[in-house]
Order: sequence, then structure tokens, then C-alpha cells
Amino acid sequence: MIVPFPPGGGTDILARLVGQRLGERLGVQIVVDNRPGAGANIGMELAARAAPDGHTLLMAGIGLAANPGLYPKMSFDPLRDLAPVTLVSIAPTILASHPSVAAKNPRELVALAKAQPGRLNYGSFGSGSGAHLAAELFKLVTGVNIVQIPYKGGGPAITALIAGEVQLGFSSMLPVLPHVKAGRLTPIGVAAAKRVAAAPDVATFREAGIPYETGTWFGVLVPSGTPEPVVRVLHREIAGILRNEEIRERIVRDGAEPVGNTPKEFASFIRGEAARWAKVVKTAGIRVD
Repeated sequence: MIVPFPPGGGTDILARLVGQRLGERLGVQIVVDNRPGAGANIGMELAARAAPDGHTLLMAGIGLAANPGLYPKMSFDPLRDLAPVTLVSIAPTILASHPSVAAKNPRELVALAKAQPGRLNYGSFGSGSGAHLAAELFKLVTGVNIVQIPYKGGGPAITALIAGEVQLGFSSMLPVLPHVKAGRLTPIGVAAAKRVAAAPDVATFREAGIPYETGTWFGVLVPSGTPEPVVRVLHREIAGILRNEEIRERIVRDGAEPVGNTPKEFASFIRGEAARWAKVVKTAGIRVD
């Protein structure tokens, strides 16, 4: 199972959780192979070029849908060269800060950022990553000017945030929530319609009068051309994992929502995401060479 990011981020966490259980159900050993770089394109292309025999899987995120609009030249088409199996989970974005940042809630942060334009920075998972897109959407909604510091993945970016190398971080809750609960990071707000059960004390941006809602998602795909019976088996087993009460509770506890939809439903979801993020990329003028 290829993960197009370094260890420690949300994609990696879910890949290891699902991969272990999938291996047990299929009676095989599934190895998680971290292949970070180029905004997830390196790992995604490796999966897209793999033999379509069911032995190579990809745990991907919103970069799959957003990258065609971000990168002017791509040597593969993730929407064409990868076949959806199932959407594993959806997770709202949380904005967290290093404890040294004076702002402790959405209104205070926006006020601080507007008083010091270009002074606050945030660690992204790389240009064009979900964290970068979430930050650009935040800038569009609030009118603030914050600066991106790109890292090679969620794990390194969150490590940098904890160390105080950067001041802010946009992320799914999965890799951030343990550090929030331990007091190493300050939760500013959740970009969701309602508070998240895993962090009921963290207010939404809407509660602060800021119409900022976004999130990330994680799904399993295989190379296009993988035989339909193989895709059906993989879908059946992964969906079965996501119906397991222990797994569901684990994912919810980490701040995400388990899904497990059909390949057709996942394909439709990806098309919708591609259209949505293409508009954000165009409006924000984001371009990655």
C-alpha cells in the first residue's frame, strides 16, 4: 500500500490501520510503502504505473483531485490512471498553533494576522497539499496574509509546529489531536459545520462568525485496468473493516468519520472534489511548477 507522504501524517496513520486489518482478512502481508514528494505526485504516479493485478494499492487524499489543477505538467492523470476502491474517511481541518502564539481562538487569530500581515507563518505538507489548499481557502475567507513554509509531509510539518519552527498548522485531526490533548499545541478552531465529537471543547469557525469549512479525505485506489473482481474483493474487505465497531470508534476518536462507500460513489466524490478545488486554485492564483 503506497502512501505518497512520509510517516506520521493522517494518510500514513490510516494506511497502517487499514493495511494491517486488510492483510489479516486476506491472509497476506501488506507493506506500507511511504513515497513522498512532489505534492504526492511521486507516490501516486508509482501506483498508477504499477501492474494492475491487485497487489499494489494507494492510500490517497485530496491531492488526487486537486493536483491536475495545480500542476501545469503531469506525466500521468490521477483521475484516469487510478481506479477508486472506496473512500475510507473524511476529516475536518483543524487549525492549531504553537503555544507561543498569543491568539487562542478564531477571532483573536484573524485579528492578530491582520495586525501583522505577513508575519505569521504556517507549515504545510508541501505546495499544493491539502494543508496548503486549506490555508489558501482560509486566506480567501478571512482576508489575512499568512506565509507558507512547505515541508515534505504531515509528520515533518507537525513536528516543526510542535518545535516552534512554524506558528500555525492546518491539518486533519488524526495526527494533531494527541498533541492538542497533551498541551503541546493550541487548537484555534475546527473548519466543520458542527463541533467534532473527538474534540468537543474546540469551537468551529462558524461559531466565531467565520464561514470557513473544509477538510481532507482518505481513500484507497488501484491502478486502472485492475480486474473488476479484484476491485470488488478489495472493496468488500475494506468496507468490512470500516464497519467493524472497534475500527469505527478508533477513527472517530481520532477526529475523522469512517465511510466505506462503493467504487462508483467514490469516483463521483472525486469528480466533485476536482471541480471544487479547481475553483479554489483559480481564485487564489495557486500554481506549482
